[in-house]
Amino acid sequence: MGDIRRGRETGTLGKLMALIDLVALADDPMRFTDILSQSDQPRGTLHRQLSHLVEEGLLETDRDGRYLPGIRLLNLASRSWARNEFRTVAEPHLRLLQAQTGETVHLGVLRGTEVIYLDKVEGRQSVRMYSEIGNASPAYCTGVGKAALSALDDISLEARVSGLQFHAYTEHTHRSVADLQADIAAIRARGCAFDREEHENGICCVAAPIRSDDGDILAGVSVTGPAYRVTPEKLQEWAPLVRAAAAAIMQDIRSRLGPRR
Repeated sequence: MGDIRRGRETGTLGKLMALIDLVALADDPMRFTDILSQSDQPRGTLHRQLSHLVEEGLLETDRDGRYLPGIRLLNLASRSWARNEFRTVAEPHLRLLQAQTGETVHLGVLRGTEVIYLDKVEGRQSVRMYSEIGNASPAYCTGVGKAALSALDDISLEARVSGLQFHAYTEHTHRSVADLQADIAAIRARGCAFDREEHENGICCVAAPIRSDDGDILAGVSVTGPAYRVTPEKLQEWAPLVRAAAAAIMQDIRSRLGPRR
C-alpha cells in the first residue's frame, strides 16, 4: 500500500486521497493503528483527517471502529459510471448523425456554466476545432451548451447564469444575461440551438438538448462544421436530424439508464 501514497502527499488533498486509497483498497476494514502504521502521518493529524473524511461521508466506521469506504464514494462512483454508460448509449446515434450529415458530431454534458465534451465523431473532412473529448467550453456561446441550458427550468437557468461573466470570443458572442435568456427562449420554442460563430470564428453548429427524466443528465448533441460549408440553410436542413438523434438518445436513456430503485 505504501507505493500508492508516494509522490502524492505534499498537499492536504493528496494526503486525504492517499488515506481514501489506503482504506478503499484494503482487503478488510482497517483499524486506526493499521492506518497509522502505513500513513506516515502524526497521530493527531491522522485522527483529524480521518474524522473529516467520515464527516463528509467518504469513509465510515463499523461497530468495532474500523474504517471502510463511505457511501458517498459509492454515490460518486455510480454517477461517474452512469455518465460512461450515457456515452455508450449515445454512440450509435452520434455515428448515425455523422453519416447523415458528413460533419463532426459532438456530445456534451452541462457542468455548472460549462459544457464538457464526452464524445466526438469526426466529419469526413475534419476541420481543426477547439473541441476535444474532456475539454470544457462556456455553455453560453456553444450550441451544445445552449441546448443543454435550455433543458433547465426557469429557476435553475436563472441560478446558473445570473452571475456569468461574458467573454467576447467573437463579435457574435452573447454579451449579457438578457441576450442569452432570449436565445434560450427561442431554442426551447424550436427545439434546437444554433451557434453561428459565437465561440470560434468560422465554426457553426446546430444542437439539440438531451435530458434524463430525473434531470441527472443535462446534455446536448450537435453537428458542427466550417461556416463556408455549414451554411444557414444547411443548419436548418440538419435541425430535424439533430432533434431526432437527441430524442433517440433520450429514449435509450429511459430504457437502459432509467431509475433502478
